[in-house]
Amino acid sequence: MGDTAGGGSVVTPLHIAVLMGGWSAEREVSLLSGAGVADALESLGHRVTRIDMARDVAARLTEASPDLVFNALHGTPGEDGAVQGLMDLMGLRYTHSGMATSVIAVDKQLTKQVLVPHGIPMPGGRMVRSVELFEGDPLARPYVVKPVNEGSSVGVAIVTASGNYGNPIGRDVAGPWQDFDELLAEPFIRGRELTTAVLGGRAFGVTELRPKAGFYDYDAKYTEGMTEHLYPAPIPDAVARRCESIALEAHRLLGCRGASRADFRWDDDLGVDGLFLLEVNTQPGMTPLSLVPEQARHNGIAYPDLVQMIVDEALHEKVGQ
Repeated sequence: MGDTAGGGSVVTPLHIAVLMGGWSAEREVSLLSGAGVADALESLGHRVTRIDMARDVAARLTEASPDLVFNALHGTPGEDGAVQGLMDLMGLRYTHSGMATSVIAVDKQLTKQVLVPHGIPMPGGRMVRSVELFEGDPLARPYVVKPVNEGSSVGVAIVTASGNYGNPIGRDVAGPWQDFDELLAEPFIRGRELTTAVLGGRAFGVTELRPKAGFYDYDAKYTEGMTEHLYPAPIPDAVARRCESIALEAHRLLGCRGASRADFRWDDDLGVDGLFLLEVNTQPGMTPLSLVPEQARHNGIAYPDLVQMIVDEALHEKVGQ
């Protein structure tokens, strides 16, 4: 097993397959994450096999026969438990969360069912059939509709009283209701976007995300210059501590492994009571613009060392757990 790379210590070379790409809406982001991870692993002396996820992934993994798989996939099927279950059956070690955790955490409604009974504050709301939106609003405006199991703000729409979706929403108006049969409807929480990364039982602080225009959607996340990242977030200490405690507790309750990232909305008119967890990402991005590497860097952890820390944690897990 490799020694933790923090501080540039020597690591034991391994053969690591980096699983990336796939066919989800987040394919391009996954390819960027995977390329960064693979380059970092090679810089540390590991032998790397790059695998672009396809239907023959089991055969590709069998042929590679790696010591470890670094899962750099985002979205389905790499984040929803499918690939995790496959690797469990194959007896492969892999990074990040296991099958059961992935199934729950990728589903925003299931995540609420696990976390809310333990006192984790999350928005209310309910699942709606998309056709219901053409008949009337499921919640008072403003509200948010989103796919229950997509990441990177894919398919999110904010429905306001003066918005251009219509009232009720028009059948022919572009929006997630054209792509998904069911959507999660939640009250819109005014205020600010906050996020906290967790790895190795440690929270890495809080970043505030300020999009230059609109809200923190897919383009704002992955287009350089579209979002300002403020670290440490200019928020009261009590709110920052609450973000970190919720992120750590959600990571624990969901059974996350490796790195996770908790995303929040904070209504700054309400103080600590205005903080709501939106979701927990079990496969957070590892691109140059991604938040986990950025927060790690602010904590003195270089990108290759962060990658090695994730590898080391995976090596200590039992296969199939």
